[in-house]
Amino acid sequence: MDLGIAGRSAIVCAGSRGLGRGCAVHLADAGCTLYLNGRNAEVTQRTAEEIRQRSGAKVVVVTGDISDRETQRALLAACPEPDILINNNGGPPSRDFRELDREKILEGVVQNMVTPIELIQQSLDGMVARGFGRIVNITSSSVYSAIPGLDLSSGARAGLTSFLAGIARTVAKDNVTINQILPGKMDTDRIRDNLDATARRRGSSVAAELAKAVSAIPAGRLGTASEFGALCAFLCSAHAGYLTGQNFLIDGGLNPNAF
Repeated sequence: MDLGIAGRSAIVCAGSRGLGRGCAVHLADAGCTLYLNGRNAEVTQRTAEEIRQRSGAKVVVVTGDISDRETQRALLAACPEPDILINNNGGPPSRDFRELDREKILEGVVQNMVTPIELIQQSLDGMVARGFGRIVNITSSSVYSAIPGLDLSSGARAGLTSFLAGIARTVAKDNVTINQILPGKMDTDRIRDNLDATARRRGSSVAAELAKAVSAIPAGRLGTASEFGALCAFLCSAHAGYLTGQNFLIDGGLNPNAF
């Protein structure tokens, strides 16, 4: 399917690996010019070159922590008129809420709520003026289904979702959409690290912990970054203008709710 976004400018935050990379790859395949952000310069440049070789897309790299205002300024200087904005960022590590002090709480809220809002503030009016915009926020299935230890991440991402719900309705008439994708158990470095930590804590093996995690998923496997990226690219497409203010769960059926 032609997504109708060839030539569009797309910012992908934290796009050097994992789910962000999956989004970047599919947007490049659709013909977008990519403005790729990542913290690690070497990894981000390598990802950019691999995407160029795969799709022939133009990829501009802006390295740095996307929560840092200087990085935001550099990214929006490189791409002052984004048509597509993919908000993504690392989440706080799993820990008991009793271990959180004010500094850690504020850091988590800045990473997963404040930063996306800041980028949207700086991008939205231009999208409205040009009559096209697609904003996708990568949040988490934990917004729907509690995951112990991820309370801070869940709270910040749920806050972002509620914050944007009304805003999405104010710009829908301008062909600007704002949606969230909520990943479940995806095959990323983060989940592999979590499995390794769990295995060490339990005196188990990563293979055993992976098998246990997969056994609870109706699809019988972890999701892939490519599957995630394909969904993201469709939500950014010319065909998705009637989808806004929604939360798209991609979890292989793990969440059992009918609604």
